[in-house]
Amino acid sequence: MVEINATYTGNLHCTATHKPSGVTIETDAPVDNHGKGESFSPTDLLATSLAVCYLTTMGIAAEERGINLKGATCRIEKHMSPERPRRVVRLVAELTFPKGIPLDKRGILEAVALHCPVSKGLHDDIDVDLKLHFPDGQDMEEHTHHEHK
Repeated sequence: MVEINATYTGNLHCTATHKPSGVTIETDAPVDNHGKGESFSPTDLLATSLAVCYLTTMGIAAEERGINLKGATCRIEKHMSPERPRRVVRLVAELTFPKGIPLDKRGILEAVALHCPVSKGLHDDIDVDLKLHFPDGQDMEEHTHHEHK
């Protein structure tokens, strides 16, 4: 169990503090929903959570296998519904790896990413597209498409 304490600070801004570390983040409502877009919105944090979960879980798997994953990046796009209620309907993620990832280890990194805890916690109505780019070829594209119910 991890405790996080959030406070509404006014003007559509919130502060959240991670109790174990004391680290604080600030949020704002997005420009398209009454905010100024001065920081991450709540739904931006959802997309960010997926991106860093991909990288973190792959980092764990890489360390266990002696693979240097340092410098790997994740670019993620968050797409909102055009109609109400507002909700995230699509996430497009592109993982880019550093040079030197062994060919025979790429599949396990992909599998770990696809089964990360945040990915498994997303609602089935959210379409997730994941692409993996390796600078020395052998790109992988994984479309995890959740059917709308």
